[in-house]
Amino acid sequence: MSAADQTPTSADQTTSADQTERHTGGMTTNDDGRRVLTPTVAIIGGGPAGLSAAARLAPHVESVVVLEREKQAGGIPRHADHPGYGIRDRKRFMSGPKYARVLVAEAEAAGAELLTETMVTGWEGPSTLVATTRSGRLLVRPEVFVFATGARERPRTARMIPGTRPGGVLTTGHLQNLVHLHHKEVGTRAVVVGAELVSWSAVMTLKEAGCRTEALVSEYPVGESYSLFRVPGKVMFRTRVETSSKVVAIHGRGRVSGVEVENTTTGERRVIECDTVVLTGDWIPDNELLRMAGADIDPASRAPVVDAAMRTSLPGVFSVGNVNHPVDTADVVALEGQFVADRVREYLVARNAGRPDGPSARIVPDAPIRWVSPSVWGPDRTEPARRRLVAWVDRLIRRPVVTVTQDGRPLARKRLAWPAAPGRVFRIPSELLDDVSPSGGDVRVSVE
Repeated sequence: MSAADQTPTSADQTTSADQTERHTGGMTTNDDGRRVLTPTVAIIGGGPAGLSAAARLAPHVESVVVLEREKQAGGIPRHADHPGYGIRDRKRFMSGPKYARVLVAEAEAAGAELLTETMVTGWEGPSTLVATTRSGRLLVRPEVFVFATGARERPRTARMIPGTRPGGVLTTGHLQNLVHLHHKEVGTRAVVVGAELVSWSAVMTLKEAGCRTEALVSEYPVGESYSLFRVPGKVMFRTRVETSSKVVAIHGRGRVSGVEVENTTTGERRVIECDTVVLTGDWIPDNELLRMAGADIDPASRAPVVDAAMRTSLPGVFSVGNVNHPVDTADVVALEGQFVADRVREYLVARNAGRPDGPSARIVPDAPIRWVSPSVWGPDRTEPARRRLVAWVDRLIRRPVVTVTQDGRPLARKRLAWPAAPGRVFRIPSELLDDVSPSGGDVRVSVE
């Protein structure tokens, strides 16, 4: 039986932090009695990106440890109990929980240690993380850090939606955790804020919980998700997408009674009666630990600034997945996990002090592109994962033409066969950067 076909139970999926001394050879005790873990590579985050990186790295380095704050590893797919996972990386159509179990099994079979219920809380110096476990504090001092901390949806307070403060207002992650892990009821009529892929995931979860989705509310003229999902979704779930609209107030005492929706074109307002509101999308990277360490952060995406090899501005610190580009699908970030594992191996072989010596050019997006990742083009000219730049746009362009310039000189121009659409990543072939000079000025990427 291959590792991909194994489906271990939750009891044997992961290793709790208090078992570390039995399983990991790099454990020591420092002068003040605190435990110090010294693996070759420490991966922070046990979702698809982190687990895939661990599975790829573990057979080739002395020790790999994954630090995961949840009781079980697997990330968001663990509580997204619907099909659609594993298409690109597994060439299979899997449910979220099955996909998560496969990733955990493969990482453990490869020899990685998964330390769950391990919350990384900060730094003690530039090369030591501090983690809290069930058995006390733990210092983690590897040769290489890989941050795979992902992204989260902004809650109501961050979106500044006015109105009363009733119960029944959730994010997608909270909703799926309640329904799929704790089997709780959530209501009977819901409004979903957003209309991207994760929004339809929320609709599927609501249906499983016996809650009808009255509408998805999108600020854009066209719903953000692919038409492959959007059109059948409206029929299958008997719902509608309110486009060019925004929720301007939430009403209710004790429990949500309705949301007030404004059409941004006409200014007309109306109230949709519901008892549940699900806030989807509007992602922000889980970048706190990298910010605390002093890593360069992109002001537009709030993600760490990385080069094509996913190296941050800090020596020996890599980041991968949705912490770099909020947000892409699980199978894509799993492939990126494999990619960054190969880059870490190259780093360990060469023992580089950070990015390769020599000049690097910044990659700067022009509106309506909000941000692009990677945003540094270095002297080693490493091709990015899947030979794609990942970007985010603020308006729909159905037949985009991408232009790359440097120092005012056009380098490449190409019409792409897929649209640039808000609410989902826009992939730009990295071949358009083939003629970029790392010693030149800023590289500007535009779309029209």
